[in-house]
Amino acid sequence: MPGKIPRTRIQKKNHETILEAALDVFSRHGFRGATLDQIALESGLSKPNLLYYFPSKVSIHRALLERLMANWLDPLHKLDPQGNPVEEILAYVLRKLDMAREFPRESRLFANEIVQGAPNIADQIEGELKSLVDEKSKVIRGWSEAGRIAKIDPYHLIFSIWATTQHYADFDAQVCKIIETDGASHFDDARVFLNRMFRQVLTPDTLV
Repeated sequence: MPGKIPRTRIQKKNHETILEAALDVFSRHGFRGATLDQIALESGLSKPNLLYYFPSKVSIHRALLERLMANWLDPLHKLDPQGNPVEEILAYVLRKLDMAREFPRESRLFANEIVQGAPNIADQIEGELKSLVDEKSKVIRGWSEAGRIAKIDPYHLIFSIWATTQHYADFDAQVCKIIETDGASHFDDARVFLNRMFRQVLTPDTLV
């Protein structure tokens, strides 16, 4: 079976332009609120031109989610079973916080998808994401049972890391209004706070 015809430089540029515009639109309006007309306007391309690259709004959304999932899983992949347990988990916390700081639109895109019941990404959550979380939970449970970290449920630990780090992207407007900032210094403060909080949570009782 012949392979796909390689895209030209212009086609690659337009493809990326559409995805970048769609990321803005979907992160602001969610999947249901976004329209192809909005994405075309944001991209500076005509709607027929957009449809040349992507046949539907769903296909654009799926492309973004697939790219996002690959990036989202990378920090958890880096959790090293051979490393120092507390430092490995704290490094994961801070990598997730850095992602919230650097990729807020992607975080909101993912959050919107989950709130809607994950219609376009359920297979990846039930497949690749679940497998990775199961694998790393087994590692964390082993550390806990060996007394290298506190007795802790690994799944709820991972969920709490997601909640406390991604919050700064998904609820940025709320955070900034409450602490009265329009900059990014709150991420530095969050980094200090989360490092201290999770270190205390993870430290075995015998070492407290």
